[in-house]
Amino acid sequence: MDIELWKIGLLFAAGVVSGWINVLAGGGSILSVPVMVFLGLPGPVANGTNRIGIIAQNASAVWGFFQKGLSDFRLSASLAACAMVGAFFGAMLGVRLDGVWFERTLAIIMLAVVAIMMTGAGQKKVKNEGKARNLALGHVLMAGAGFWGGFIQIGVGFILMPILNRVMGLDLVRTNMHKVFIALSFSLVALAVFASQVEIEWALGVALAAGFAVGGWLGANAVVARGEALIKRVFYVALAAMAVKLLFF
Repeated sequence: MDIELWKIGLLFAAGVVSGWINVLAGGGSILSVPVMVFLGLPGPVANGTNRIGIIAQNASAVWGFFQKGLSDFRLSASLAACAMVGAFFGAMLGVRLDGVWFERTLAIIMLAVVAIMMTGAGQKKVKNEGKARNLALGHVLMAGAGFWGGFIQIGVGFILMPILNRVMGLDLVRTNMHKVFIALSFSLVALAVFASQVEIEWALGVALAAGFAVGGWLGANAVVARGEALIKRVFYVALAAMAVKLLFF
């Protein structure tokens, strides 16, 4: 597609909002991917290009956790290795999902993720000392989460969170600490697969990545609870409208 300045600006803005949402609520990719589809990118290209922003955001988040003294790279790496295997096969499927089926799948996922976000499913307060349980099951399930992350990415956080929090018994801080490392790792694999199969829009991806980084920083520093509630309400309405558009028009 022709890379015009307004498209780069729009992707940067979408990245800012998506990064903010990822911090405040989660699921920011269900905004960034549809924006790229509406700009005219084929499904697999939008799906692959979105990984550039995801990588930038999660790399920043891993560094942020490390600076705060929160890291367990041994467990993160072993879980990430399982997710990376799944991501390879998921991405190989994702590059083949195009046209109307991509739009229908995207719309259904958007509605499902909104429902999950509104109910708060997958989050449970756990008090422990950071010791994980059910390690074998957690690693097996992580391969499945990686498959979904490689396939379409959208909503993968709502799969990773229950595995780390409910199955493995990690508190929400450590859950997010591991989640960003795992997502960073399998996103690198997914991007490599997509780049080998489709024409990634690197310029738009860099603009999106810059927006994700800014939005993540702004979200991390946002402290006004009412602002978060307003963002969520607007987000739900916008996503529902996008889903209806993709399904019926």
